[in-house]
Amino acid sequence: GGLDILFVARDDVRLAQTSEAVAFFAPDVERLEFPAWDCLPYDRVSPNAQIVSRRIDPLTRLLADRPHPDQARIVLTTVSAILQRVPPREAFTGATLAIATGTRLDPGTVTDFLIRHGFGRSETVMEPGEFAVRGSIVDLFPMGHDTPVRIELFDDEIETLRSFDPETQRSLAPLERLRLLPGREYPFDDEAIAAFRRRWHERFDNDHRACPDYQDVARGIAPGGIEYFLPLFFDQCATLFDYLPGQSLLCIEDAARAGIDQVWEAVNGRYRSLGSDITRPLLEPAEVFLPPDELRAALKRH
Repeated sequence: GGLDILFVARDDVRLAQTSEAVAFFAPDVERLEFPAWDCLPYDRVSPNAQIVSRRIDPLTRLLADRPHPDQARIVLTTVSAILQRVPPREAFTGATLAIATGTRLDPGTVTDFLIRHGFGRSETVMEPGEFAVRGSIVDLFPMGHDTPVRIELFDDEIETLRSFDPETQRSLAPLERLRLLPGREYPFDDEAIAAFRRRWHERFDNDHRACPDYQDVARGIAPGGIEYFLPLFFDQCATLFDYLPGQSLLCIEDAARAGIDQVWEAVNGRYRSLGSDITRPLLEPAEVFLPPDELRAALKRH
């Protein structure tokens, strides 16, 4: 039957090796890889857009109906990734948009989806997470893709769907279909920004006028490293375990088990060294990450 297996690797190298081994020895098993962000804890730099899409993709797939219900599925992750809190399930429920040539599509639906899920409107599309609308043409750079995509509509039917070169704006290959994912791990529409500001004031007792991060968000700009304020976008964050079916089987490497305290210590070290900057208050490690005892309790349940 369709058994779900969670495999926790020590690091990204081991994750990649295990994933390749599974692909070779058990090609029928569906593999979902959930990597950690590629930045240091509390960094002022946001994770790479490709990493973000590689994280959002498995989360949305875990929430959707399984394409092959009787097939085994393995979720591969690392200690660092599983220690991070993630958005609640409702943030990614129904948060994908399927687009295919010959189907009907209202341009307003696409625009609403893109704005709600963190895409930014621009004149010409150059970077992942950007989109532009010109009459019956919608250009967008989907997360997880190497090239942007141009949707040409005739009335409200998709006439053509092709990738294009952002430098020359010339069309490349035609596409049959496209699965659109959110552009970020947090919502960034007006409602989300208002909620962020409210929670900031509840959480921090400081002069928000002296905090560039707060000022950027208030102006609708996502500052680098905003991901470490993730809990201010939601009433409650979740963990990867919340996305897994209850009967999942757990496999954790000995080196990964030993690495839990090391990763937690590194997070706390960063918090101590960066936490005294009054212009950038930080959320405590336990708010953004899972403390080791909470993680061990979650591991025990499987």
